[in-house]
Amino acid sequence: MTNTTNKVELLAPAGSFEKMQTAFHVGADAVYLAGKSFGLRAFADNFTDEQLVQAVQYAHSLGKKVYVTVNVFAHNSDFDGLKDYLTVLQNAQVDAVIVSDLGVFSFVKANSSLAIHVSTQANTTNKHSVKAWTDMGAERVVLAREVGLKSIAEIKQFCPQTQLEAFVHGAMCISYSGRCLLSNYLTHRDGNKGECVQACRWNWQVKEESRDEWLPVQQDERGTYIFNSKDLNMLAHVGQLIQSGIDSFKIEGRMKSAFYVATTVNAYRRAIDAYYQGDLTPQLVSVLNADLNKASHRKYTTGFYFDEEQSRQYYESSRAVEESKFIAKVLDYQDGIVTVEQRNKFVVGDRLEILSAGDSFNKVFTVGEVVDDKGNDVKVCNIVQQTLRFKCPYPVAAGDILRLPVKDN
Repeated sequence: MTNTTNKVELLAPAGSFEKMQTAFHVGADAVYLAGKSFGLRAFADNFTDEQLVQAVQYAHSLGKKVYVTVNVFAHNSDFDGLKDYLTVLQNAQVDAVIVSDLGVFSFVKANSSLAIHVSTQANTTNKHSVKAWTDMGAERVVLAREVGLKSIAEIKQFCPQTQLEAFVHGAMCISYSGRCLLSNYLTHRDGNKGECVQACRWNWQVKEESRDEWLPVQQDERGTYIFNSKDLNMLAHVGQLIQSGIDSFKIEGRMKSAFYVATTVNAYRRAIDAYYQGDLTPQLVSVLNADLNKASHRKYTTGFYFDEEQSRQYYESSRAVEESKFIAKVLDYQDGIVTVEQRNKFVVGDRLEILSAGDSFNKVFTVGEVVDDKGNDVKVCNIVQQTLRFKCPYPVAAGDILRLPVKDN
């Protein structure tokens, strides 16, 4: 891929070591991840202290960066152990910590020399807040999703030295990010502690206080999902985002699959590179948007970036859909033979598509003879994580992904 020096940063989610490796393989400049404590994605795999050290070493060996979330909304007890954790992060040489709580921000400043990024959970929506965070020592501010492009340009003009980060793709929150109490109220799993059950995605009905019956709110025969947001997708507007002054494009999805990470990062990497080369044509945008549909997603929206009114809610269903399945991860390629680790079922005769950062992107080939690691012929490949070998007419690299359209299953 094109060298990304002096370009807008492409920042990817890394819910596990594999997802981090996947993100870097397809072109991410940096990842954000969490340790086992103090983050807002408690049900991602996350990283032990030892894994954090390994992750940073791996990233730095590639010239990439690692940002670690310490964005819990802290109560008094949450500060127990925080100083020791900051020491771990500093010794690991993480590139920044992501903080939402003012007390945690102050604590990090007093007890470490770590660079601080202000989390989107801080809900920063204006230039004066950005300047206040900057004056307190923030290196970067992750803007709230509710900030429009015109406002971002004004913020950059007002705070030219502050790095601005903004979400460009992924799930949206019905509330100000991180401020919703639905999950805590209904299930005692606190979204502000990383345990959100996404109650906003549920099918809701209404009950009038003095009556016994529930009144279904019917969008269609399945009910309605009145709090269920569409997914953000700004790929078609990469140029406008860059021109507004954003320094880092953030993709949501630490709870999502390596396949999702590969698909989204690859698409945005190609769009960003094409923009700087003057080649981001409507045709390429169409191809890349079609590719984004192959990974898990809901209907898309441009969120709050533009002034015009638009529907941001997805009323039909809470279910995400994908047009392709992650079939196998490439381990090696020699003399026209690809060695893969299987992830989903496929059979001889299936037409697989290549997801790659290289020139074989979107190439399709038919699977012929397949052998396992013992040399046995395999007609139906249905053992997850087994090692398989078969011919592939296009050059691929370790870390590339083979996928199968869902309709072909």
